[in-house]
Amino acid sequence: MNAHEIDYEIFGEEMQYVEIELDPQEAVVAEAGSFMMMDTDIKMSTIFGDGSNQDNSVLGKIFSAGKRMLTGESLFMTAFLNIGQGKKKVSFASPYPGKILPIDLSEMGGRFICQKDAFLCAAQGVSVGIEFSKKLGRGLFGGEGFIMQKLEGDGMTFIHAGGTLAKKTLGPGEVLKVDTGCIVGFTKDVDYDIEFVGGIRNTVFGGEGLFFATLRGPGTVYIQSLPFSRLAGRVLASIPRGGKDKGEGSILGTLGDIVGGDNRF
Repeated sequence: MNAHEIDYEIFGEEMQYVEIELDPQEAVVAEAGSFMMMDTDIKMSTIFGDGSNQDNSVLGKIFSAGKRMLTGESLFMTAFLNIGQGKKKVSFASPYPGKILPIDLSEMGGRFICQKDAFLCAAQGVSVGIEFSKKLGRGLFGGEGFIMQKLEGDGMTFIHAGGTLAKKTLGPGEVLKVDTGCIVGFTKDVDYDIEFVGGIRNTVFGGEGLFFATLRGPGTVYIQSLPFSRLAGRVLASIPRGGKDKGEGSILGTLGDIVGGDNRF
């Protein structure tokens, strides 16, 4: 697919950002809202679909953009093109605490499967498509539904994982069982399915959901310790109900906050 060749550097620990260096006429595409900063002489433009230009017809562009709608993403992406004479830099930030994972698709057999909200940015020419599940159980109970994102091409792409990132290399037939929301992505040869937890106590009182994912090798799997859904659930659970503070850390509640120096009005 001959994607643009780009250089990059990742900064930060808990809240990372990636700085991409573009040669003249090189470009990178990114999800809306991920842009952080850029040098002068970089032209920013909104494009329909992913900009991979595999089909230049109007119908082809509409179909490419429509695939993004199925994954819950916007019809449009943003392209950043270096129109200057020298090297220029553009940066993209993580949406929440975690790690940015650089993936060279040429080393992954030209394809990588990831959860639908993991994609951050990529060299122009990389195709951002959809991966349909062929298994009914996986589609209904797999957490990500019937659809995951499929990144294809021969260039660099960057995805984001929440919390700490774990990399697991599976041998032929080796199985890894994972919470469905903790999957970031995996290489094209990994077989992904779901399995019922089993047991009345596990099902009713386990608190870990009814299903977990089974990933069968060979291939490489990336796991995140803090899915955004889990983070959002904890934040929602801590929001005061009816205007009353939960008073965490003190049996005195609001009085304890005042004593402890929390003098909110």
